[in-house]
Amino acid sequence: MSAGGKKTACVTGGNGYIASALIKMLLEKGYAVKTTVRNPDDMSKNSHLKELQALGPLEVFRADLIEEGSFDDAVAGCDYAFLVAAPVNLRCEHPEEELIEPAVRGTLNVMRSCVKAGTVKRVILTSSASAIYRTPPQGEGHVLDEDSWSDVEFLRANKPPMWGYPVSKVLLEKEASRFVAEHGLGLVTVCPVVTVGTAPAPNALTSVPNCLSLLSGDEAEFAVLRGVEKGSGTVALVHVDDVCRAELFLAEEESAAGRYICCSLNTTVVQLARFLVNKYPQYNVKTSLLSDDLLEKPRVCLSSAKLVREGFEYKYKMLDEIYDDVVGYGKALGILPK
Repeated sequence: MSAGGKKTACVTGGNGYIASALIKMLLEKGYAVKTTVRNPDDMSKNSHLKELQALGPLEVFRADLIEEGSFDDAVAGCDYAFLVAAPVNLRCEHPEEELIEPAVRGTLNVMRSCVKAGTVKRVILTSSASAIYRTPPQGEGHVLDEDSWSDVEFLRANKPPMWGYPVSKVLLEKEASRFVAEHGLGLVTVCPVVTVGTAPAPNALTSVPNCLSLLSGDEAEFAVLRGVEKGSGTVALVHVDDVCRAELFLAEEESAAGRYICCSLNTTVVQLARFLVNKYPQYNVKTSLLSDDLLEKPRVCLSSAKLVREGFEYKYKMLDEIYDDVVGYGKALGILPK
């Protein structure tokens, strides 16, 4: 608890897409916030944090996931620790060394700082739905919930595109669970699906350019979107605002425990293309990118029933609502022409 009586939260990776939106929401809800970045002086990545300081008490600390103890100061005195920072190098050449090992080590590094602090009531770990759905192909109509895990052995053996990312998420979740069992720390894990919507961060390196690829015509980003459908049997979407609301809800909800899928809609690339043609006719949607092997309707459904049962309500449930502000954000980021 901060000196002014506010609850204090640490959010790691403050220049990230979800983390920046979460910091904004926490400040608006009256929290004092401490966040970490690798280089606080790099204003090309951190200018938004200066602007967010106008909303409330926000301190920025230097920390690095692979540097033992570098999160101690940021976590000291915090009621909650939101672990959002993670390596996202999807196209790295050596996933084990460049992505998987640093992700696991970094998660445990922050959690050790939480134990040292002695004030952290709960750690809220941001994982990914890719820790749930990357398995050998499932049958039609399959529903995936929090008991589902991506198949690490299958991924390591077959090495499909971007296989290192889901493996890193599964392993860091399992190591985090083992760590809290040993140290008596509270933990909930949030597994967001493909996340879109506006955030304060001046860069959004993953889901936003993927989801705008049918408008931008960026074939590399579209390949990622196709890959999500191929790897999971659905394009599951959620608005960044709902992800942040879910993280805060699960921090404060005493009965919350375990993993939670954060997903408000299951769709497909084809359904998305149809929707975009109608909503944004001025963009000349690149339907030429579509191919015959795409799904007409989702083969698999990612279920957020557990989160809803706990009392959480999604604000953005339809494609129209989820995409409402993402085109404006895409223009601001330079993904789409102004």
